[in-house]
Amino acid sequence: MASSDPNTLYGRLSDVEAKLQKQKEIDDWLPITSSRNAKWWYSAFHNVTAMVGAGVLSLPYAMSNLGWGPGVVILVLSWVITLYTLWQMVEMHEMVPGKRFDRYHELGQYAFGEKLGLWIVVPQQLIVEVGVNIVYMVTGGRSLQKVHDIICANKTSCAPMKTTYFIMIFSSVHFVLSHLPNLNSIAGVSLAAAVMSLSYSTIAWAASLGKGVQPQVSYGSRHSSDVGKMFGFFNALGDVAFAYAGHNVVLEIQATIPSTPEKPSKGPMWKGVIVAYIVVAICYFPVALIGYWVFGNSVKDNILLSLEKPGWLIGMANIFVVIHVIGSYQIYAMPVFDMIETVLVKKLSFRPTWYLRFISRNLYVAFTMFVAITFPFFGGLLGFFGGFAFAPTTYFLPCIMWLAIHKPRKFGLSWWANWVCIVFGVMLMVLAPIGGLRQIIIDARSYKFYS
Repeated sequence: MASSDPNTLYGRLSDVEAKLQKQKEIDDWLPITSSRNAKWWYSAFHNVTAMVGAGVLSLPYAMSNLGWGPGVVILVLSWVITLYTLWQMVEMHEMVPGKRFDRYHELGQYAFGEKLGLWIVVPQQLIVEVGVNIVYMVTGGRSLQKVHDIICANKTSCAPMKTTYFIMIFSSVHFVLSHLPNLNSIAGVSLAAAVMSLSYSTIAWAASLGKGVQPQVSYGSRHSSDVGKMFGFFNALGDVAFAYAGHNVVLEIQATIPSTPEKPSKGPMWKGVIVAYIVVAICYFPVALIGYWVFGNSVKDNILLSLEKPGWLIGMANIFVVIHVIGSYQIYAMPVFDMIETVLVKKLSFRPTWYLRFISRNLYVAFTMFVAITFPFFGGLLGFFGGFAFAPTTYFLPCIMWLAIHKPRKFGLSWWANWVCIVFGVMLMVLAPIGGLRQIIIDARSYKFYS
């Protein structure tokens, strides 16, 4: 029989209150839930920074592997599908009254169950976020190297430097910025990054247009063999998938916006997403189509590397890329910091202190720097990561969650729309890594480690 002793009941209530208080203190310390005062425009530039990254520079190269017809169709289809799945995630953030799904895996746990949801979402989300951070280390380092080469083009006193050193220089910024506590605290960095992404995208297509269609330009396949064409096509699918990666941080961005029953966070969040997707279209379509039109199948895997002149303009564009990927790295790193710190504090019972954060974040930045230095294969990395993890988390996992939670009418419009997205996403997930891995193997043949 249960005890009715008032002292025992009071003791139990005190224990519950103490646990809730401790939980609140931890949530107030963790980077995703520590600040909820963001405005709608924070959502806009965080999403632009997360979405328009290194991927836009590889879109003309992707077009050269896809060709005009399939290339345009896949670009447009990806824009429409990912906007739809992003809307679903914004809607699902507060689908349970009184509860917010602040993290992607929390929504996964609600849709698939406590353990299964964790196993489905967390590995994929980590691959995406850590993968992006590694690729951005490579992008930042290579863009710095390009600036160095442009400055040194007519100077005999300049000594050549290894890509390794430029990646290390780029990573040094993150050993400082990574100690900003949460997403709202990096709002200024994110805004600068969003402006830079629009700037270098504009330079990329405007400089291509100024250069004019190249002599002997060809729009045929860049590969002579059927096998090469097939693998190139697969790799290009991964490049496109990589360009739409913002879904992996969208719930975390929405978690920073205040919410009440009268004014839920989905209103300002969706307004920011619409603005972000307009900017995405302004950046992606001109770069992809004009870049391919000008250079054809000779375009390099980073459009800025194909543009040699005017030197000052290409140098400026590469500086903009560096500033942008600094902000983008931080946007993708913040959910990883949140996961690491959650495990350390909640599972391993470490005290939430500044030095715990200092050590764990520095170790993470050092890890991404080391992998980037070891495997700086830009094009192959985009294709491999784009297909392997970006396709599920961006193209079809939100749809599966929507079907599991909302249960739309079978064979209705919503049901069909979700299944089309799922089929398209699964094809991307299966085919793109094959092309990306082959490209990495080809690049690795002529690569010397730490060169």
